[in-house]
Amino acid sequence: MSQDRIPGPVRQTYGADDLSRTAGFAGGYINFGDWSGIRTTVPTPEDRVRSQEDLYRRALRAFPGPREPLRLAEVGCGRGLGAALALCEFRFAAVTGVDIHPDQIERARAVNAKALATFPDRLGYALGSAEDLPFADASLDGVYSVEAAQHFRELTGFAREAARVLRPGGRLVVTTFFSAEGPDVAERLSILLGSFANGLDVAHPLDAFTADLAAAGFTDVGTESIGADVWPGLDRYLEGTVPPGHWTRNFLGAWRDGLLDYHLVTATRR
Repeated sequence: MSQDRIPGPVRQTYGADDLSRTAGFAGGYINFGDWSGIRTTVPTPEDRVRSQEDLYRRALRAFPGPREPLRLAEVGCGRGLGAALALCEFRFAAVTGVDIHPDQIERARAVNAKALATFPDRLGYALGSAEDLPFADASLDGVYSVEAAQHFRELTGFAREAARVLRPGGRLVVTTFFSAEGPDVAERLSILLGSFANGLDVAHPLDAFTADLAAAGFTDVGTESIGADVWPGLDRYLEGTVPPGHWTRNFLGAWRDGLLDYHLVTATRR
């Protein structure tokens, strides 16, 4: 995939900068985490890793159990640890992690070399974008994405492409943060949060995405707000890992002010 197709902030953040090495993340996962069930009095790096794994588990529990031989793809897989977790813990028939950034695919194959060798026909990593997935029509039982959709320039193409690669009855699961509706929301987010200011994150209203899903051929579209399980725990961890006044501490305030929220979105291919 041509580097020209990768938005500049995404190319830098997940290429040379390698976001997974920053203090706010731990263990190679790159998400804000599901902190429900984790004591956050003095959260440790081990707690941080668990929070990120638990966010994957929360999303993956939206698929049927291991008795059904499901073939899944993760869109925006990063270093690929979530795809390996999906295969090893949930025992899906096959999981392919897809990422637009070649550096991330290279890292995923290196980090998960043992799992790839153990499950050569069931786990894989491939280049692809949310609007151009490397799968045949109706070839997958499930598509999921964990904290990646906020980087997609638009979600209409993602909804259409997910519908294309899913078989009828296949399931889509997306979890990430969405913006509120309003003419000044995007501007306010860009003032508070550096990732919106530099274009790494895009303000996608939740209602617009659910409308895209319906238009693309999805039914039973459901949304669950999980911000209370994400932002307070994350902010408590950031207290001890980032300098005082760093813009990442503003996510909690943006959530409390109603500018954004974290959601788990599910839908079924008609």
